[in-house]
Amino acid sequence: MKKILITGGTGFIGSHLVEFLIKKNYAVTAFDRYNINNNWGWLENSKYKKHLNVILGDIRDFDSVNNAVKGFDTILHLAALVGIPYSYISPLAYIKTNVEGTYNILEACKNNNVNQLIITSTSEVYGSPEVVPINEKHPIIGQSPYAATKIAADQLAISYYRSFGQNIKIIRPFNTFGPRQSARAVIPTIISQILGKNNYIKLGNIFPTRDYTYVEDLCEAYLEILKTNSLSGQVINVGSNCEISILELVKKLQQKLGKKKKITQVFLRKRKINSEVRRLICDNKKIIKKTNWKPKFSLDKGLDITIDWIKSNQEYFKYTQYNI
Repeated sequence: MKKILITGGTGFIGSHLVEFLIKKNYAVTAFDRYNINNNWGWLENSKYKKHLNVILGDIRDFDSVNNAVKGFDTILHLAALVGIPYSYISPLAYIKTNVEGTYNILEACKNNNVNQLIITSTSEVYGSPEVVPINEKHPIIGQSPYAATKIAADQLAISYYRSFGQNIKIIRPFNTFGPRQSARAVIPTIISQILGKNNYIKLGNIFPTRDYTYVEDLCEAYLEILKTNSLSGQVINVGSNCEISILELVKKLQQKLGKKKKITQVFLRKRKINSEVRRLICDNKKIIKKTNWKPKFSLDKGLDITIDWIKSNQEYFKYTQYNI
């Protein structure tokens, strides 16, 4: 049985991935940020808790990371700062977590002869596209400090593959959604505001389009990429090959929830014009051709599941100026 360490394993995507791989009979350990309460995030009340281990440390600290990876066959690296608005406020925090943290994982895997490492990228590295849909050969551009740090992390990973012969793959998800996602992301912030008491919804830019993948489909993609030997040293997009604007998404969700509210565009939630990524739509031909993966969840099915979860967990949704 392969022993897998998942960094960022108690967060939104990470916790789903931990549970998904446990169901597939892998021996899984989650690595996430140390806290004085020994809190395991979304895994705290997991029904799989007795089947998993959790290591709390700090992705920014090499000794912490190096000790954590010892004895593992495979590392899935998800730990990152991901909120774009806060990257305008504190770019250095993103450099330390996303760039230095990735360096720590790469170096620790090299030192400990880890068999396979999957680095988690983001579609934001493509910026506003020159052509759509976007394939893995599309130019990359950092239109936000967040995107710039993810580009740096990806390039560092590729350099370790080329320089040291490590078995490294880069998974590049487009927008992911599902239960447990915070109000930092657009789908849960729209749903929770429609369900809330105010007669308006606060959003930033409403015309950009995005390509959404349900979180369980992304977990399937990680597993398929993990199992495919031919993808070493390569970037693999994961997305649905469909796009929808924020405005269209609001209309769809209002119809599903039977409530119509006015949209108020808030300056603090808007990206500057040169930083806004106008369209993201995934060319997923590579992953479909190279693996057995294909999306199983339609946008509507995934939204219905997410709506049901948010209805039952509204206490988790708080709003700050950095939510989008």
